Amino acid sequence: MTTAALQTVLTVPERFRGPAGVANGGWIAGTMAEALGGHRSAVEVTLHAPTPLETDLCLEHVANTVSLHEGDKLLVEAIPVAEDLTAPAFVPFNDAARAEAGFAGWRGHAFPECFACGLREPGDGLRIFPGPVEGTDLVAAGWLVPFTVAEEDGVPASVVGAALDCITGWAHFGPGESALLGRLAVQIHRRLYAGGAYSVVARATGREGRKLFGESAIYEVDGTLVAAARATWIAPREA
Repeated sequence: MTTAALQTVLTVPERFRGPAGVANGGWIAGTMAEALGGHRSAVEVTLHAPTPLETDLCLEHVANTVSLHEGDKLLVEAIPVAEDLTAPAFVPFNDAARAEAGFAGWRGHAFPECFACGLREPGDGLRIFPGPVEGTDLVAAGWLVPFTVAEEDGVPASVVGAALDCITGWAHFGPGESALLGRLAVQIHRRLYAGGAYSVVARATGREGRKLFGESAIYEVDGTLVAAARATWIAPREA
């Protein structure tokens, strides 16, 4: 006996791009986590191939798995994770905001149009610019959530995923350096709201060949954990 698949159509708007021409990996991860019903539980999302923009894609639910396809090509797959994700330590909002001055992307940004960390106009992109936090192994940014990314009941999981994504890369990157997101596990504990002030924090947790590992979190100003993520990035092959 086989489980019938439930299929819906997903189209990623141009606004939610990461690298030019493809979707922001964190936005896709958050979208997939929500599709799997990952409310308060962790969902691990593997990006098998870049997700194109403004294209009708097939979102398929089978048992405890959600996958995204372009025709016969598997793009993304999401599965539930049993354990809670580990979060990097809390950084107070003012300290996180001060850290932005050290953002490596100011001196060279491989993807300046990125929805999450790119140099987009206020209200268009998230403008999360993490820099090193003095005396720690963390990078952090202060995030004032724009009203243009929220819905009536708060910030959607797709946007939360985007906020948790790029910062784990910047925990590794110097100016002009980049990698592509390969996997992101996301766990959202509480709602975020437009106009709210949050600390977005990350740390590098290791490297293995071309794979870069990191973890991130979003905190309210009082230190309450809102969401956490665990990332694997794939660095480009050396010439």
